Amino acid sequence: MKILFVHQNFPGQYRQLVDWLVKQGGHQMVALTQSKNPPKINGMTVFGYTPHHRPADDAYALTKYWEECAGAGFGVVRACQKLEAEGFLPDLVLGHVGWGELTFLKQLWPNIPILGFFEYYYLAKGGSVGFDPEFPASEHAPFIMHARNAVNFANIQTVDLGHTPTEWQRDTFPKSFHGKFYCCHDGIRADLLMPDPDAEVPLNRLGRMVTRDDEIFTYMARNMEPTRGFHIFMRALPHILEARPNARALIIGGSEVSYGKESGAEGGYRAEMEREVGDRLDWSRVHFLGRVPYADFQRIIQVSRCHIYLTVPFVLSWSLLESMAMEATIVASDTAPVREVITHGENGLLVDFFEPKKLAAQVAEVLAQPGDYRHLGPAARARVLETYDFLSRTLPEHLRQMNSLVPSGAQIPAP
Repeated sequence: MKILFVHQNFPGQYRQLVDWLVKQGGHQMVALTQSKNPPKINGMTVFGYTPHHRPADDAYALTKYWEECAGAGFGVVRACQKLEAEGFLPDLVLGHVGWGELTFLKQLWPNIPILGFFEYYYLAKGGSVGFDPEFPASEHAPFIMHARNAVNFANIQTVDLGHTPTEWQRDTFPKSFHGKFYCCHDGIRADLLMPDPDAEVPLNRLGRMVTRDDEIFTYMARNMEPTRGFHIFMRALPHILEARPNARALIIGGSEVSYGKESGAEGGYRAEMEREVGDRLDWSRVHFLGRVPYADFQRIIQVSRCHIYLTVPFVLSWSLLESMAMEATIVASDTAPVREVITHGENGLLVDFFEPKKLAAQVAEVLAQPGDYRHLGPAARARVLETYDFLSRTLPEHLRQMNSLVPSGAQIPAP
């Protein structure tokens, strides 16, 4: 099959699918991305493209996002015209609709099927905006959120088929979208994500390795921000360390902002929260590790006695499912996206997002009595294998849906 991937941060959600297709061989694959340093992937070609237009900083708020997305979409059209002139015409286009990159492709290629990834429908209520009263929504939020959905509405007409990774994400979209959607996660390589009782992690401050015999608890987010409950975690942290004098916190993530507003304080949310709780913390037992290589992330979760995952109603993190695959004992926020994968007391523990003291008490209890919660990790892995495992569950469904859009001669054999 000849496949064109379109994703501003390629490979993004297609990382597992691309890796599998490359290893299968026999496919001609090209990707377009906005990265100035496109990834080099053996077996396919990745090109950077430039948006045709970007809005001014002071552009009208209700149309600024559409203006940016339209500029990206037309930039993709120009890149595709060049690809066609050089002899590449895909059998199928796979792409993320969220940045408008697919918007105009049917005007260029009306007969080429497009399978679009629909990640999020912008909600003024029921989503991340306005969920936390500490960060109230602007009075203009309902209008701005609805205006941003112009991209979703344009692209439901563009695509031949839409894809959402979780039921919660699907249900954020209007029911009029659902007839074009199938729901299936990107997939987690559970075969490569296993518990390891012998895992070790070096901590320079200690001058030794820590293992599962140490009282380690962990928190991970791409960036330390309110959308992923960083402020709640930090407020729970003094109570956890006070209750468990030998415990250590290993914290993974950057200090920027992926989702939502920036802090406005010098040093961002991390510095803001350090100032808030600083005099109540034993900093010698708090280890900010920054962004770490994937293999290091795995080992850190493998030595963790308790892993904390917090999120407002928003896109579920890969890291939660990956941690579940490694049989982590997880304490997570009792929010809708998390409840789709974790049932309290069966394969994890849920606490009220807004109760840092209750979060701390639950974590401290797990640290103190790990044997009482030993059943949660294997049950968490079983949940991943049941629904989210890439090779056995999600890949066959993605291939079935892709093949439904192309002639039989171009279809990909089932694994």
